[in-house]
Amino acid sequence: MSYSRFLEDTPLIPGMMRLLDHTDLCQPARLADWIHRRLNEGLTVFDHADIYGDGECERVFGEALMASPELRQKVQVISKAGIVPAHRDSSPWTTKHYRAEADYFSEAIDKSLSRLRVDQIHTFLIHRPDPLLDAESLANALEQAVSAGKIQHIGVSNFLPEQWRWLQKNTRLPLVCNQSELSLSHTGALFDGTHEAHLNDGLRWLAWSPLAGGALPSSVPESLLKAAREETGLCETGLAIAWLRQIPGAPIPVLGSMRDSRIEAALEGTRTVLPRPLWFALLEAMRQTAVP
Repeated sequence: MSYSRFLEDTPLIPGMMRLLDHTDLCQPARLADWIHRRLNEGLTVFDHADIYGDGECERVFGEALMASPELRQKVQVISKAGIVPAHRDSSPWTTKHYRAEADYFSEAIDKSLSRLRVDQIHTFLIHRPDPLLDAESLANALEQAVSAGKIQHIGVSNFLPEQWRWLQKNTRLPLVCNQSELSLSHTGALFDGTHEAHLNDGLRWLAWSPLAGGALPSSVPESLLKAAREETGLCETGLAIAWLRQIPGAPIPVLGSMRDSRIEAALEGTRTVLPRPLWFALLEAMRQTAVP
């Protein structure tokens, strides 16, 4: 057994992708207050990417850290790079594409540091596997960023096992995590060996879209939800998170919602162990098929 110890004390990670949707939080002082509330709940890690709001989410977050400077010593930031949306492509082709290139990543790290107003990014991820990846040169750039103190850890996002293993083979640094989709509505990785590859290779699974895309209430019979609520005291959000955290290796949910009530419900789920039959009953309901 080689479960990852990366972020082992982190129950869930607030994701900043929808920050700009919360106009009330886009004022530095108000966002700083929101971050303080998360810290009081024991949540210190915040998930970003350079494409979230075309960099605006990082910039707004950085302004909040400047408005309350003591936060800079308390928060840990994850960020990602490597995706160029079509509207950001300056070439004649205006095509969404990937750029897992050494120079591009070196510049992306510097830009994220500048927008976030931090001296170091806790973990920097390759956002998507790039079929044109030159693993050796990219690994060298990431190693240089770690040596310079710009980032502390490196990881990947949306990678399959052989994709992260090829990158790992070309760097002396450990890949600490893979941020990939996992939820009650996205369970294929639990049955095709991908989950076990995470455990075997020591990568912590950071699970994006952990609330089943909001599909849990409509897909699970009300009678099962009612019985589950009576048994556990959890709402649908808590049930989805408890189900996820019970998977060996304790995948860490990256929660897209920034609402206090949703975060509180998710945290309650991280503190609850579901009865094994209930865990499988929820799985069967979402898959709409019996366990083989």
